[in-house]
Formats: sequence, C-alpha cells, structure tokens
Amino acid sequence: MDSRTRTFSLPLAADLAWGACLTALLVAGSGIGFPLPVAYYVTAALLYLAIALPVLRYWPAGRDFGWANRATLVRAALIVALVGMAPFITVLGNWLWLYGSLCLLALVLDGVDGAIARATDSATSFGARFDMELDALFILGLCIAVMALEKAGAWVLALGLMRYAFVAAGQWLAFMKLPLPESFRRKTVCVWQVVTLMIAILPVTSTAFATWTLATALALLCYSFLTDLRWLYQTGKQP
Repeated sequence: MDSRTRTFSLPLAADLAWGACLTALLVAGSGIGFPLPVAYYVTAALLYLAIALPVLRYWPAGRDFGWANRATLVRAALIVALVGMAPFITVLGNWLWLYGSLCLLALVLDGVDGAIARATDSATSFGARFDMELDALFILGLCIAVMALEKAGAWVLALGLMRYAFVAAGQWLAFMKLPLPESFRRKTVCVWQVVTLMIAILPVTSTAFATWTLATALALLCYSFLTDLRWLYQTGKQP
C-alpha cells in the first residue's frame, strides 16, 4: 500500500532502516527469552533483506513510502521474527501460546494497511503485492512450524510452497501472468489456511485433528488454484 499525502515524508532508506531496527528488536528479544541458535538470527537477517531489496528495486525513486506501506512494514518485522523462529519452535515449550498469540496479531494487522489505504484513497498494485508476498511468507513459516512440531509431515509444506510454484511457473507460461479478478473464494481459502495452521501449532491441538484440518485446507487450496488456472488458461486463449 502507499500514500500520496505529502504532509510527512521520509527517504525510503530511512523507512527501511527503522523497519530493520524494529525487526532487530523483536529478534533480539526472542533471543533473550529463549535459547535460539545463531541460525535464527541469520535467517531473520536474510528474510528482512529478501523483503527490503525488492522494495528498493520496485518503489519509485523520490516518492514517499506512505503510511499504509509503513503499517505493512511493521507487520513485516513481526512476520520475520515469527518465520525465523519456526524451524526452532520446539524450544518454546508452553510458550507456544505466546507464539500463537503473536501469529494472531500478525493476522489482525493484515487488515490495518488496507484500511489505511482505503481511508487515504491510496491503494496501489505495489501495496497489494507487498501485502500478498508477506501473506505467502507467513503461511510458509507456519507450515515449517507445524512440521517442526511433528503435527504433520513434510506434505504440509505444499500449503506454503504452492504460491511460489505458481509464480515460478508464470516465468514459462505467459497466460499465468494475467491479472486475476478479485475472488471471495480465494480470500476464504487463504484465511482457512492461516487459521488451520495457527490452530495446529497450539499445544492443545492433537496431531490427528491438525492433520485432518490441514489436509482439508490443502484440498481447498488445490481446488482454488485449479479454478484460477482454468480461468487464466481460457482467458489467455481469447484473441
């Protein structure tokens, strides 16, 4: 998301710098509270770079980043800390409830940037893509956490990797690059993915229940992707 207001402006580097500082604070706080390995800090740093570099590449030079994008950047800092911790989530023990609560906060914050963009009439394709890629990273992180907790096998990674496979396939199949229309079905399936993954990581959730609900989420996701692929293929064939 972005904002066209000129009442407040910062260089893009400054926005990314405070985003990095916020990320560092969250990551350092996690390290103080739990015995996390050096790999956690390295992973978090690489994840933030993976977010910041495309922003530097695609955001128009000299244009204010905007309050909606700044809200997305706050969410990005939280997601980096959560996803970085996912492979090492077993060290949390009963503090998994805190991890789950922070995941819920990340989900709630997903609507804040959109609300700001609508309030300021400043929604853009960049902001929508920024938000979408964070959603994809968040889902993949939750998949890794579920697998690390042995609530599901490696197949659960399909929930997080399908989006990336779709984008990769678009590099060879031109029709897959066409813009998709807004879809309530797509949004509903995405929310179901996140909710089932978040429930799966909670200590009270049994492996059997997690497996059943996540398998349902995967089946719905496959149906949603196939529906979109069919629409894209048929649209791409039209003269």
